[in-house]
Amino acid sequence: MPSTAHAQFEKARDSVIQLFGIIMTSDSLYGVPSVSVTVKGTNRGTISNGDGVFSIAALKGDVIEFSHVSYKPLVKQIPKDLKGDQYNMVVLLTGDTSYLPAVIIRPRPTPEQFARDFVNVKVAEDEMEILRKNNTKEMQRKLVRRTPFDGREASNQQLNMISQKARYQGQLPPMNIFNPAAWSEFIKAWKRGDFKNNN
Repeated sequence: MPSTAHAQFEKARDSVIQLFGIIMTSDSLYGVPSVSVTVKGTNRGTISNGDGVFSIAALKGDVIEFSHVSYKPLVKQIPKDLKGDQYNMVVLLTGDTSYLPAVIIRPRPTPEQFARDFVNVKVAEDEMEILRKNNTKEMQRKLVRRTPFDGREASNQQLNMISQKARYQGQLPPMNIFNPAAWSEFIKAWKRGDFKNNN
């Protein structure tokens, strides 16, 4: 019995391979990033890197599926009689274009009609209560603190950090504990209740 289990283990180990590959466009041979690479019928998968390169553990005979929103899906199979424990694959994807039906957006005939329709829109009372709650200054401050930076704000913050680091290179930056303006802002924030635990 142990010899049978050992033989099954050796057979299973022999069928495991490391699959390496590169995914490129079929017309220009550029690497395609962010392609979903999955082993069909399993939850195992990976994504190609910025150059279109991927690597995944698979079994001999597995069917590999390649999918990307801008390209036609493709399926390739690993040979069952493969020798060794590695297999290389070049995948060429063909561009796929999806055409959506045309949508025509028409304005109201006149500003007066828009104003009339806007005023007569019925809003449920519970929705109005949510609107009133979200329009308080306290809620707006919370939303501003939780809202992530957009691209410009993130870039500006990064540039400011680099600038500050360069400005104080080789010395200690000033500490706001001795800054009267910082203490003033801290006291105002304390009075507003910015530090209250809302949980």
